[in-house]
Amino acid sequence: MKKIFFVSLMVMLSTISLAKDLRWKNFNDGIAEAKKSGKKVLVDVYTDWCTWCKKMDEVTYSDKNIKTYLEKNYVLIKLNAEGNENISYAGQKISPAQFAQQMGIDGYPATLFLDGRGEPITVLPGYSEPKMFIHVLSFIGENQYKTKKFDQYLTEKGVK
Repeated sequence: MKKIFFVSLMVMLSTISLAKDLRWKNFNDGIAEAKKSGKKVLVDVYTDWCTWCKKMDEVTYSDKNIKTYLEKNYVLIKLNAEGNENISYAGQKISPAQFAQQMGIDGYPATLFLDGRGEPITVLPGYSEPKMFIHVLSFIGENQYKTKKFDQYLTEKGVK
């Protein structure tokens, strides 16, 4: 029984640590890096009390395919919407809550996508399973959003 508990604990801890293996930046550093690299930005907007935010870390951001795609194609930012430190955006110093409100975010988790200049592309509200999230990442990462709707993109990929 102790062995089963120990193995279960090790599996759970390794799953949680996978999301932490991603190189998350604070907001200001992430935007600066994106402007230098030209990579798109994924902003994980969360709160400490949000159960679905934790699931996003434990399941979606811990998925091997998600991690690989993110590391290659995006600058990653974690932003606590209830955090105390001000961020710089569009020439303003604002709170994370003000920024989230400006981006139209009113629930958590929310995944905000920005272009390499820090301009908003779209917001994906709520929790997303890895199986679908990988398609969202590639749709935006490969600039498909500029020429087609997401439904059309999924149909072309044969996703139902």
